[in-house]
Amino acid sequence: MDADVIIIGAGPSGLFLAGELRTSGIRVIVLEKLLQPTGESRGLGFTARTLETFDQRGLMPRLGDVETTDLGHFGGLPVDFAVLGVPNAGGAKGIPQARTEEMLGEWAAELGADIRRGWEFTGLQDDGGGVTVEADSPAGPRRLRAAYLVGCDGGRSAVRKAAGFAFPGTASTMEMFLGDVRGVEIKTRMIGETVPGGMVMAGPLGDGVTRIIVCERGTPPRRRTQPPAWDEVAGAWQRLTGQDIGGGTALWLSAFGDAARLATEYRRGRVLLVGDAAHIHLPAGGQGMNTSIQDAANLGWKLAATLRGTAPEGLLDSYHEERHEIGKRLLMNTQAQGLLFLSGEEVQPLRDVMSELITHDEVSRHLAGMVSGLSIRYPAGPGDHRLLGLRAPNLELSTAGGTTTVRELLHPARGVLLDLSDDPALRVRAAGWADRVDVVTATVTAAKRPGAEDADLSGADALLIRPDGYVAWVGGPAAPDVADALSRWFGAPAAAAAEPAGAVATA
Repeated sequence: MDADVIIIGAGPSGLFLAGELRTSGIRVIVLEKLLQPTGESRGLGFTARTLETFDQRGLMPRLGDVETTDLGHFGGLPVDFAVLGVPNAGGAKGIPQARTEEMLGEWAAELGADIRRGWEFTGLQDDGGGVTVEADSPAGPRRLRAAYLVGCDGGRSAVRKAAGFAFPGTASTMEMFLGDVRGVEIKTRMIGETVPGGMVMAGPLGDGVTRIIVCERGTPPRRRTQPPAWDEVAGAWQRLTGQDIGGGTALWLSAFGDAARLATEYRRGRVLLVGDAAHIHLPAGGQGMNTSIQDAANLGWKLAATLRGTAPEGLLDSYHEERHEIGKRLLMNTQAQGLLFLSGEEVQPLRDVMSELITHDEVSRHLAGMVSGLSIRYPAGPGDHRLLGLRAPNLELSTAGGTTTVRELLHPARGVLLDLSDDPALRVRAAGWADRVDVVTATVTAAKRPGAEDADLSGADALLIRPDGYVAWVGGPAAPDVADALSRWFGAPAAAAAEPAGAVATA
């Protein structure tokens, strides 16, 4: 084996997955056909759930001062995400996707990921015992072998096609242009602003640069191999707004459509799909990169456990089971948003009704939770506590080793059993999983970190938290046996594991 895992694609999801796997000691090769990153940034920030995911691996300081927001939208209709009761629920803004990608690349490389640029994937053979990957490298055709192959290579994924994944859905019905322009004054236009014949958006990025989006209804989609020409984009803008912006200079341009497709399975044998390789959709609410990174966060620890031989039966399959449903809802909500901000006047009554509904907190919470990813709840097994299956709140904790937080405890990408009642019996029950799960005895301090106030810990004596931050078990008077939950998510206990009743693992 040349590596345990070969990842095709060095975008944000591929690089985050590489870092996750390397954090767990898995040998990783990343193949990327581009010699250099494009520098383009379709995304200009990330959601609160991605912010949390980065923070639980200690990555946020790498981005410097991050501006956050509580504002968002659904189909161009403003939604106040503060209704979720979590600070910064609207996520981080003003961080170009290229900067996020650069940060993730540096992190993965520091951890030892072998990132090879100029390598274009051309084929694969999955023989059941591993995957042989064929690629054109700068030195000519090469063959590499790994235990698993992960396609993180975008909407036109060559891995998906080569492995025979079905990718049903709907084709694009229209084409939109996106780009950054300098040298011309363009007034700000909010996302979803409809004009006769289409939709436009414009927003300043600083240094005289303006981000524009333009969609001219009735324009048939084209399968392009190159970005659109500037005069094509400027012409569409002028037809829709009456403004001639042709004297400006495009820093970069791209075209995209409203196709909506979802792979029927996220895993076929030893080949898996992550991100846009598994789902494509209309960009709406900044969900593309964020859902892709969440895919990688869900897969990383499960694939690492599988390769280490500690995973319980079916753990790797739970990647599809948990994330495919998220993909379905992603397509549903982005298609709904597209109807709202890309349709003509015939949809105005629907916009008016939605605007009224959004004034109700329950509706706003539902839409904000859907777009931000903060409402995700995974099936977690027996138990009925409200936190089960949700992301663990970022509590500030006092331990024998000092003050810490839940996200800091997750930095090593291991499971965490948070003992909130100083229960020696609980620690004895968990001793057999000490090689995979950190048992931390702690009390929740009065001074909680921002966001902790939304956590209802009533009835919770302990929390079992997966490496991706989700609650897999909640201890209490009527709780199922913690050993069953540990076995369900972390496999069989180590043989001959023994720990004295008073032993405590601290942060």
